[in-house]
Amino acid sequence: MEPSPGPAEFDGYASDYEALLRDPIRDTFAASRSFFFERKLHVIRRFYYRRGIDARGLDWLDVGCGQGELLRLGRTHFRSVAGCDVSEGMLKHCADLQVRRQLSPRELPYPDCVFDLVTAVCVYHHIPDTDRSAFTAEVLRLLRPGGMFSIIEHNPFNPATQLIVARTPVDADAQLLMARRAASLMSTAGARVVETRYFLYFPQRLYRYLSGLEERLSSTPVGGQYAVFATKL
Repeated sequence: MEPSPGPAEFDGYASDYEALLRDPIRDTFAASRSFFFERKLHVIRRFYYRRGIDARGLDWLDVGCGQGELLRLGRTHFRSVAGCDVSEGMLKHCADLQVRRQLSPRELPYPDCVFDLVTAVCVYHHIPDTDRSAFTAEVLRLLRPGGMFSIIEHNPFNPATQLIVARTPVDADAQLLMARRAASLMSTAGARVVETRYFLYFPQRLYRYLSGLEERLSSTPVGGQYAVFATKL
């Protein structure tokens, strides 16, 4: 099997990244990429809201932050935001953010126990399965005790998601993982899984009317993506 895209591949994608993600199904689902980031941020914020936690007191790291869209959207809702990525080309778009380059895909450039939340958004499907356990342990190293790790990924049970991923150039070597595999990686690394939620059931034009229904469907594993949350013990 060919290796998943590394720094050089994503450096090559950086200048045309948005164009490379274009797909007829995706374009029908949402008018722009911002909708997908808004939905992810909503899932994260709602997670804390349900627990009565004010995210404005939390330090957040987004691993594999790419061009920083999610951090840029969410930075006013957290005490601090930071990002890291293996691709220097992607990070060139993050001049307004606190970001660091990962010199190794398996080593994160931060000291122990410095974040309250770490997210890995559509990162794991680019990591070979043999490296996922070590990467998960490395993420947990960065969390303060009681801190939260969230894996957000494409849902392989959703046929539209599978089709989009299969024909997207930046996902040419993607190895999708089910939510229960993400949860297992977290548990094995020493975290306690507290919630799994599915989202992206409805396209943007319908979501404004059906957001409540999507919330009620969040345990049904057919949404386009999922988020698994686990706390460091």
